[in-house]
Amino acid sequence: MTISDQTRNQAQDLLSFIDASPSPWHAVHSVEKRLLAQGYSELKEAERWALTPDGRYFVVRGGASIIAFRLGQKNLLDTGFRMIGAHTDSPGLRLKTHAAQASDGMVRLGVEVYGGPILATFTDRDLSLAGRVNIRTADGFTTRLLKFDTPLIRLPNLAIHMNREVNEQGLKLNKQTELPLIFGLASDKQTPREQFLGHVASTLKVSIDDILNYEFNVFDTQPGAFWGAEQEFIANSQLDNLASCHAALTALLENENTHATSICAFFDHEEVGSESATGAGGSFTHDVIQRISTALGLDEEAKHCMLAKSFFISADMAHAYHPNFPNAYEPSHRVMVNGGPVIKTNANQRYTTNSDTAARFMTLCEAASVPFQHYTHRTDLGCGSTIGPIIASRLGIASIDVGCPMWAMHSLRESAGVQDHSYMIAVMQAAFNS
Repeated sequence: MTISDQTRNQAQDLLSFIDASPSPWHAVHSVEKRLLAQGYSELKEAERWALTPDGRYFVVRGGASIIAFRLGQKNLLDTGFRMIGAHTDSPGLRLKTHAAQASDGMVRLGVEVYGGPILATFTDRDLSLAGRVNIRTADGFTTRLLKFDTPLIRLPNLAIHMNREVNEQGLKLNKQTELPLIFGLASDKQTPREQFLGHVASTLKVSIDDILNYEFNVFDTQPGAFWGAEQEFIANSQLDNLASCHAALTALLENENTHATSICAFFDHEEVGSESATGAGGSFTHDVIQRISTALGLDEEAKHCMLAKSFFISADMAHAYHPNFPNAYEPSHRVMVNGGPVIKTNANQRYTTNSDTAARFMTLCEAASVPFQHYTHRTDLGCGSTIGPIIASRLGIASIDVGCPMWAMHSLRESAGVQDHSYMIAVMQAAFNS
């Protein structure tokens, strides 16, 4: 297939975005930097908001969720808003509060399983840590981001000589006893805690005693890459769902003719149910919409009218057809990599799509000259869900679930199509302009 320079550049920018964002906190920081570079101003939840016509703003909650918006050129009451939502978190491993432990001459770091990762994909990879550290200050504490760029930890596989059935039975890991990550050799001069926190402290140039707490995400240090006969595919961690965040953010920043108010909302904790102060199940979306409405002089009645004219796209990745496993898919809903955005439908409302919203998205694709596909899960397999039904039920607005097709969802190394990412950016731009 022929891939344009613009399309390839967009895919490369996505890979760079992901490589710079190995944790939800880093992802939000990456989004912030791009917004600030394009003239967006940060609003604080604890301060009063004063919004100006055609203003560009963003607000962060909890360090790992962010909502950016640009006020439309037309009256909000007349147009409603155009909103795209995605999530900043990905399934994986998180360090426990007291992670460092010594046994058999080795220091290992204990982890919890976050969400539903494919655990076997974490073995024999060049792993490291990224997250945030709380540092004591004279008047309380400050929070600093930290990313170890070089391989720091590892989960070596058990040799086949001790696990003869691994190729027939699959790799099975006990989450408590077999997931701790090897950090280094134990020292007779330092406790495991001192060894680990000493590494953190020296990197941040602070004292161990000044470290109050931390939250660390385990990530793969291998950068994203193009692959395939024509380099038509990409591989990286966290394509689910930083690819959707990047597409929506790119569409927002590149859109210069916005008539309706445009919103990008990226949430933490989707992979564990969204029920948190920073998740889609919390009040963040409602609070921001309420404050925008108030700042623009809309009363409660006008706000309800505005919501009725609004449209929400829940963007999360979709399951691409894998030719090695044909029986895993609904036969008439096999979506192809580089075949265009996927409209996801589920009769039990695991996705928020209905026929009206699907038709609306299809017309947006046609306006943007973008192909589209339809996906429904096999009836005898459990279907995942998204932030779509959560946001739609809380706001009562017309909504749809879509995503780019991908392979190996929830693996540490996922794959998707170069062309699909460009397609998604184009249709999201059309949505903001609608």
